[in-house]
Amino acid sequence: MNQRQLTRLVAGAVVALVVFAVLILAVAAAMSRDGNFFGPSGDRVALVRLQGVIYDSRPIIKDLERFADDERVKAIVVRVDSPGGGVAASQEIYQELRRLREDKHKTIVVSMGSVAASGGYYVACGADHVVANPGTVTGSIGVIAEWYNYGSLLNWAGLKPEVVKSGPLKDIGSPVREMTPEERVVLQGMVDRLYNQFVGVVVAARAGKQGLDEARIRQLADGRVFTGDEALQNGFVDELGNERTAVQSAAKMVGIAGDPVVVEPPAEKSFTILDLLTKTDVSELAERAAPGASPSGASIQFGYVWK
Repeated sequence: MNQRQLTRLVAGAVVALVVFAVLILAVAAAMSRDGNFFGPSGDRVALVRLQGVIYDSRPIIKDLERFADDERVKAIVVRVDSPGGGVAASQEIYQELRRLREDKHKTIVVSMGSVAASGGYYVACGADHVVANPGTVTGSIGVIAEWYNYGSLLNWAGLKPEVVKSGPLKDIGSPVREMTPEERVVLQGMVDRLYNQFVGVVVAARAGKQGLDEARIRQLADGRVFTGDEALQNGFVDELGNERTAVQSAAKMVGIAGDPVVVEPPAEKSFTILDLLTKTDVSELAERAAPGASPSGASIQFGYVWK
């Protein structure tokens, strides 16, 4: 082996070592942000964000599950900035918060942003402690079901829908005809049942705070919204403050002195043109392009949502 070949070999080895070191540092940094590997030791607080209309519970539950078995994460702050959304999706996120509290012994604190109404407030009822800004819009405890009736438009266009059904209520909520009295009774019964589920969750979470009881909660649960300071006066939240206030309260509740180490889930990777060319299943790409933006597709949407 001559001198030139030896020099190339050494230079190649050095480059390989540098590339390897950079890769190790990149992995360490990523895992540190994830809160699962490298990074500062000791107890920490996780921060998970719930933003926008709640149609799909899976992204937020996935983020919460990331910290469920991490013994270093003693508390989770859920930043809620949402007007609510689907009934079942809101219930699933609430249930996950309860599971983390009861089964995983995590302290849960909700930090309300600009809006935490209806389904956003339903989720907050799953927490140990709720922090709102004075100007947060919250409340809106109730249920709404709505759809458009475009039957007159079809008549104007000379179009006549034909329906063959197995029972008189099979096409309940049809957007091409008027609702019958029987159908209205059925749908109102569903709305009332979903409303009582919501009120039951609020009673379980807030009864006894600021003199709240079920009668007072039902009096205020007529769909109205509150500012954060009104919600505190009425017993629907526990403290006024911002996201930092919530993090500090969570740390104090679990005995962390000083400013806690705060970890967040890694940001979702955006897809590229290469993904479109190489992926055979585009459903995941569609979800990542518009997370939570696809309702069920049913003509009637029952929602815990502030309109």
